[in-house]
Amino acid sequence: MCGIIGCVGDQNISRVIVEGLRRLEYRGYDSAGIAIIHDQKIELRRAMGKLSQLETLLQEKPLSGIIGIGHTRWATHGKPSEINAHPHRSGGIVLVHNGIIENYNQLRAMLIERGHIFESETDTEVACHLIDYYFQTEGDMLLALRKALSDIKGNYAFVIMHESEPDRLYLAKHGSPLVLGANAQMGLVASDIPALLSYTNEVIFLEDHDLAVIEQKKTTIYSADGKEVSRPTKHIPWTPFMAERGGYKHFMLKEIHEQPQVIEDAFTGRISLSEGKVTLDELQEVCGNNEFPFDEITIVACGTSYHAGVIGKYLIESLAKVRVSVELASEFRYREPVLSGRTLLLPISQSGETADTLAAIKKLKLESKITILSICNVVGSAIPRLSDATLYNHAGPEIGVASTKAFTTQLILLYLLALDISFRRKTMSDAEISHSLQELLTVPREIDSILMDVAPSIQELAKKYAASEHIFYLGRGIHFPSALEGALKLKEISYIHAEGYAAGELKHGPIALIDKGVPVIAICLQDQVHEKMLSNVEEVKARGAKVLMLATEGDVASAAMAENSLFLPASSWCVSPLFVSVALQLFAYYVADHKGTDVDQPRNLAKSVTVE
Repeated sequence: MCGIIGCVGDQNISRVIVEGLRRLEYRGYDSAGIAIIHDQKIELRRAMGKLSQLETLLQEKPLSGIIGIGHTRWATHGKPSEINAHPHRSGGIVLVHNGIIENYNQLRAMLIERGHIFESETDTEVACHLIDYYFQTEGDMLLALRKALSDIKGNYAFVIMHESEPDRLYLAKHGSPLVLGANAQMGLVASDIPALLSYTNEVIFLEDHDLAVIEQKKTTIYSADGKEVSRPTKHIPWTPFMAERGGYKHFMLKEIHEQPQVIEDAFTGRISLSEGKVTLDELQEVCGNNEFPFDEITIVACGTSYHAGVIGKYLIESLAKVRVSVELASEFRYREPVLSGRTLLLPISQSGETADTLAAIKKLKLESKITILSICNVVGSAIPRLSDATLYNHAGPEIGVASTKAFTTQLILLYLLALDISFRRKTMSDAEISHSLQELLTVPREIDSILMDVAPSIQELAKKYAASEHIFYLGRGIHFPSALEGALKLKEISYIHAEGYAAGELKHGPIALIDKGVPVIAICLQDQVHEKMLSNVEEVKARGAKVLMLATEGDVASAAMAENSLFLPASSWCVSPLFVSVALQLFAYYVADHKGTDVDQPRNLAKSVTVE
């Protein structure tokens, strides 16, 4: 989950590394560090806290050189501190690392017996000493690296320098991402694409067990058996501006406001209005023409993507009449799931590198023959590479840790998937599908209206609720996962304890927590469970709850039941989660902003969860 960048150039690359770290800070912000080789000597600067602390240190003690590595840390082994910050050094070797070395205690004990002295609490320093140990006996960096990796258990992305070779970086990857910059004027490597965008949008993703050597004008990649290999170059249709705030106070607010456009991008080219149908080429890749040869779909995801998957279950089962199960990847990977050749596996991940989701896919590919259609936002990342086909979000880089536009574009793709399967299975008429598509095309405009007309009311209500210690979110049907996602957004960035519940479960325990003044956000749109939701509102009101209702525009009678209300556009139940999610994203954002918490980089979190 940490941010890594490495560079080999022909002039001072200190600025390149710091700029890259700034674009990667969402991956970890407990500490930061940089190492540069100057006159065949390694110089290190490290600082606890955010990148700004390191930048201040570099102003006081600048670094200069043509080769260097940098790191932003999300702490796993060892508390956030300067001594635990990367890069780590042993002898002439310095490295940065993303991942977890599971057997570091055993390796540390072995190295201590051989005279190595450790300064930090990290597993990363163990890897550094291990490589140095083998280099001292072998005298060759590639051989030393291979021997060290054969001892290491766990996941890793390493970028390594040796002061005797001030013109090259050594890389190793297993389980954690490393991306090479292609066609740039310098050798570049990073843990994520945004760090490279100022210099190239042509990238190469390393595969598991790959090793590589980067020089200024040359990159050599080796497979696990030591043979030179080539990996495909991918074009990333992102620009550096997409990874900037663009005048907004926070990335999260910018990404909320980008949703009308990215939602339109997500369905552009996938809808044929003249034919009144959805055309997903990716589904055709795994199904063939006008068929759906699967009995069930298993969705595997984590966090926000899991909530999108639960909404997808409602859509696919209701419209396409296909059985869908939704699994938390962190649990699924340790179970013995009963799947068949007629199960379509549907992993969902914004980054395409989510550790638990990735492990679940690898487990199934090893154990059974199964078809994988993934939903992902990053072209060429690990999960798409393991999939038979991938539906890409086209949402652009998402920098805010709390997912917004990735979530809503996931919902769009799941809705399109449900409609395409419905067409193939003839569970909806042509007229019904055409009507659904016509409504879908109005969604960007309706979200624009929420951002323009409803947002001021949300901002004022957020101030009223910002002092709350607890907030409960209630929903039924497709808005049960909407409630889960709304609560997750609030707890992520405001640190208010928030829980989402299926409203029908209130009487099975949670209502014991409702007392006078407890805030409850009730999703009460006019759908098939509207009357039931109103009954649930009455139940919590009777216990003194302070209710904020999300109501359908024009439904004044329902809104009058609540202390506060927000009106959302009238729509079918299928697209209503899009409007609810935008409203609840704004609510969470304004609460957090009013409280003064770090919206884009909330404590203890990082954007891409690439370690278990």
